[in-house]
Amino acid sequence: MSLADAITRLDYRPRDFLPGHVWLAGAGPGDPGCLTLDVLSALTDADCVVYDALVSEAVLEIARGAELHFAGKRGGKPSTDQEDITKRLIGFAWAGKRVLRLKGGDPYMFGRGGEEALALVREGIPFRVLPGLTSALAGLAGASIPATMRGINKAVVLATGHAAGTDEDLDWAALARTGQPVVIYMGLKNLPIIAAQLAAGGLAAETPAAVIEHATTPRERVVVATLGTLAEEAARADIGAPALIVIGGIVSMRAELRR
Repeated sequence: MSLADAITRLDYRPRDFLPGHVWLAGAGPGDPGCLTLDVLSALTDADCVVYDALVSEAVLEIARGAELHFAGKRGGKPSTDQEDITKRLIGFAWAGKRVLRLKGGDPYMFGRGGEEALALVREGIPFRVLPGLTSALAGLAGASIPATMRGINKAVVLATGHAAGTDEDLDWAALARTGQPVVIYMGLKNLPIIAAQLAAGGLAAETPAAVIEHATTPRERVVVATLGTLAEEAARADIGAPALIVIGGIVSMRAELRR
């Protein structure tokens, strides 16, 4: 059976993407296989796509007939201001375009999708959210690290590390005391600070840890170490963004699953 036949058997009927509407969509962690049918359909119907830095060229090729507008945000690099992105979405919608706001991962998971949705509501612009596979869960799965494992953890913490060391920082010591694995987005630059604060909260230096660069893509690299050595090992391997950090006993499963 072909893929097209399989989709037909699903009786999948995409919603109408109407002019003047904005759809906030998640493209997943990078592998085109992680796209949902809703996002795939929206890419073929959109008049313009406002996309971020984590959306691959292969995914954008699907929207070949649409206007493409880059709105990337990367820590430590020149980035598009969030207010400007929101104004563009509103302006395109007012111009009668079918606007697809395409983000890596999921729009509501550290993707500022909530902020953009709220702005659209205040302007009276119809919108819809198309969920995507969030990078943490899909990235861990691709790297042979289960997000949960009976006998190891009963919860998993998803956190952002971009504010580590600032007044807006998380209480990393409190997260350490939960004893549950922590998966960190946007934390590579601040990894030494985060590791030190987790250790100060009582997390053992020997706690398994890993960093996953370009998760689920052909460029993926995984460095496995411990909480005490991860920052040093990631630097030695010249790991760069985008990268996920995972700290906790679940990392130990990678070796077992890759035998």
